Amino acid sequence: MKQCSTGALVPAVKPEPKESSIGDLADPSSGNMGCPVHEKGLAEVDRDLLCPICMQVVKNVFLTACGHSFCYICIKTHLSNKSDCPCCAQFLSTNQLFPNFLLDKLLKKTSARQISRSASPVEHFRQALQQGVSIKELNTLLALLAEKKRKMEQEEAKRNMQILLDFLNCLRKQKVDELNEVQTHLQFIKEGIGAVERRRMELYRARDKYSVKLRMLGADDSIYGARKQWLSSTDNNTSALSRQEEMSSWNLPRKDASDSQYMNSNWSCHSQKKAGPCAECYLQKRHQMVNQPYSQQEQGKGVIQREDYTAGLADFQTVLTTLTRYSRMGVIAELRHGDLFHSANILSSIEFDCDYELFGTAGVSRCIKVFDFSSLLELEQFTKNHIASTDYEGIIIVWDANTRQSFMEYEEHEKRAWSVDFSCTEPTRLVSGSDDCKVKLLCTSQEASVIDIDMKANICFVKYNLGSGNCIAVGSADHDIHYYDLRNPSEPLHVFTGHGKAVSYVKFLSNYELASASTDSTLRLWNVRDNIPVRTFKGHTNEKNFVGLTVNSKYIACGSETNEVFVYHKEISKPMTWHKFGSLDLDDADDDAGDSPTMLTANSQGTIKVLILAA
Repeated sequence: MKQCSTGALVPAVKPEPKESSIGDLADPSSGNMGCPVHEKGLAEVDRDLLCPICMQVVKNVFLTACGHSFCYICIKTHLSNKSDCPCCAQFLSTNQLFPNFLLDKLLKKTSARQISRSASPVEHFRQALQQGVSIKELNTLLALLAEKKRKMEQEEAKRNMQILLDFLNCLRKQKVDELNEVQTHLQFIKEGIGAVERRRMELYRARDKYSVKLRMLGADDSIYGARKQWLSSTDNNTSALSRQEEMSSWNLPRKDASDSQYMNSNWSCHSQKKAGPCAECYLQKRHQMVNQPYSQQEQGKGVIQREDYTAGLADFQTVLTTLTRYSRMGVIAELRHGDLFHSANILSSIEFDCDYELFGTAGVSRCIKVFDFSSLLELEQFTKNHIASTDYEGIIIVWDANTRQSFMEYEEHEKRAWSVDFSCTEPTRLVSGSDDCKVKLLCTSQEASVIDIDMKANICFVKYNLGSGNCIAVGSADHDIHYYDLRNPSEPLHVFTGHGKAVSYVKFLSNYELASASTDSTLRLWNVRDNIPVRTFKGHTNEKNFVGLTVNSKYIACGSETNEVFVYHKEISKPMTWHKFGSLDLDDADDDAGDSPTMLTANSQGTIKVLILAA
């Protein structure tokens, strides 16, 4: 039995130290005078108290004819399958099992002793009360317990008060910071109101001065007659326009009495949707302008010399004017071709040429179509002759639009190529990105790639900087935007992090402003000159598909998985307006199409729409 029990894998548990009592005998030869003899040997005995089958302390001990002890349930289960001893392999049957009363009694006492050692002080106290105590001892215990309770209550109250005090101090600091911020914002607003009022007075004085000059000129009969004769000699349209402009100029003073009311009514129609984003934009610009000292050049030019100048106000006025001017999107043209419900009509890409005169579409039909934007009719003769396309095999094809034939094919990528882009400054250069995690620089005068950039993640989109043929932005599945200078492609100039999912599109608004789209339902604006994030745009839904991204110098637009098109102003993080891509009728927005920003859109049913920002 000794030999069989040594193979147990259950480690012995060292008992917790316990104060020795008078009844505990110590072994003076062990060197541990404080350790009782029965506790010293407990760790060694524990190994022999394990059942060789279940490796637990033996319960309901039964002894075999060969001298080994097992739990009754364990040995009974074993003998139902085999007829030998688990330790020595001798023949064994249920008739050769005998209860071991002595060992079972010893184990129960040992278990009770271990439970007593691991019991809490409350359980020990309860056991002591059950054994019986005198009234004097009980009074002493009650006094000690009352004193202990009082001290614990005081300590708990002290801790609770400290927690409450820390919370209140933190809350006070937070509210003081908020109050200081509100006071700063109120000061900004007060300065802005003062600057606007002074500017209005200057405009009124200039208008009144001009009106006086007109009246002086009108008092001269000869000048008045000549002016009347000149007016009568003009055509009707010009006369009507001149009279309208003159009436609006002369009727301007009538608005003085209700000027504030007019401004309030003009702003009220936009306040519900745009008050919050506009306030955020205004305060942000004020903070930026105040925190940035003006350059010596600006101070030398005298640009900011007046005491009533409000930093950031003029810049914000431009944004506010744009937001109040446009409130919706109107459809001015629409083109449908093919069966709306046929999968071959799905358009996956639509792009303008550099002059924004022609645009091309490509999709599942494996056909590239080029359209004249002014007429939205399919062209027979093209004036732009280079088109680049990618496919699922990773082949880059450059087409001659005049001959409708390909003249260059690059089988450079090993997997599906998602994006290809021509350089605006170097028309012979193009860059491509693929699922093989490679970015390749191609040239129409060479048959192989010029530069290969090996990245660690799939490439979703590549784009040249508008003002440089050497800098590209790469959106990848690693949630980052990598900005490269192709003259040193070994490492990026900067990696812009912030998106939570794959970056599906990157587009340049200017030489230093870069917009990115991701399947985390956000757009982001970056400054590639200072390598800083500028703003995050939220409002559309994009969690799975490539929904498109287009930009210009002021606006950022994208699709949404809700079958809508969203437009953002680059200074405002919330959508400026949006359009549901399900309307069949053209909008009555033709009158607003003159100088309004125009956007080209398409959907998966092969429908192309031209949208404008309308009032």
